[in-house]
Amino acid sequence: MHSAPASFDELDRKIITALMANARTSFAEIGTAVGLSSTAVKRRVDRLRETGVITGFTATVQPSALGWRTEAYVEVYCEGAAPPRRLAEVVRNHPEITAAMTVTGGADALLHVRARDVEHFEEVLERIRIEPFIRKTISVMVLSHLIPESPEAGASQPAPVETSKRASELR
Repeated sequence: MHSAPASFDELDRKIITALMANARTSFAEIGTAVGLSSTAVKRRVDRLRETGVITGFTATVQPSALGWRTEAYVEVYCEGAAPPRRLAEVVRNHPEITAAMTVTGGADALLHVRARDVEHFEEVLERIRIEPFIRKTISVMVLSHLIPESPEAGASQPAPVETSKRASELR
């Protein structure tokens, strides 16, 4: 987490907006749009990366093309006060968890989970629930995305290969 927001001007904001719309836009195209040379745009992008304003470039992919056909949000309720650091350790062990955050309200955390199918989602949920400090979970399955071009509607990694339990059942 950055302690103070990095300062940037209106040209930086326009460059960031162009990259957020399409990260493959060339520096020359961005330069034409904002009134800078491609070299000046590159220098600004390099500075924005160095200062942590731009954290990376990704491709948004149709989840089903990567094997993710089921999606859900899971509220996690912990026994006592589970530190965010411990929750972060747990979620890193599950490749199906594509986003996780601590939240206000009744739940302690909210997880965004993608799975191959409902059976796979159930297996993931059981793996999450066996953590000793997790008291309960409440899941909400996603039926459709109302804003299909949002980052949440895309996938950032392919579905994992069959887990050892399911793989052994298939043998």
